[in-house]
Amino acid sequence: MANSFCHIELHTSDVDKAKGFYGGLLDWKLEDVPMGDTSYTMVSSGDETIGGMMTKPCDDAPTAWMPYILVEDVDGSTAKAVELGGSVVKEKTEIPGMGSFSIVADPTGAVVGLWQAKGDD
Repeated sequence: MANSFCHIELHTSDVDKAKGFYGGLLDWKLEDVPMGDTSYTMVSSGDETIGGMMTKPCDDAPTAWMPYILVEDVDGSTAKAVELGGSVVKEKTEIPGMGSFSIVADPTGAVVGLWQAKGDD
């Protein structure tokens, strides 16, 4: 269903510590997947992938959870965010075999990812 929250991602300075905490607290299944020079931890609850964890993209970024919203057209939704007074934090990026995303900030500074699954483009 388009325009619903579909994924949440933790950006942290210590992925192993976060995995220990959330895995122990919530009994999540955590699976590391190679991602270039590093890895990405997929987070599953039961049989459903619900999010991921990764090292913060830059040292001065805060440790925080970032939600992603499913959209039908990541390019169009990113452009519309700008038209409505938002800004682009990260341009459209392809995730091979999965889809593409951008990250936008609303006019108040809140950040959200926009996700378009492969096959929806």
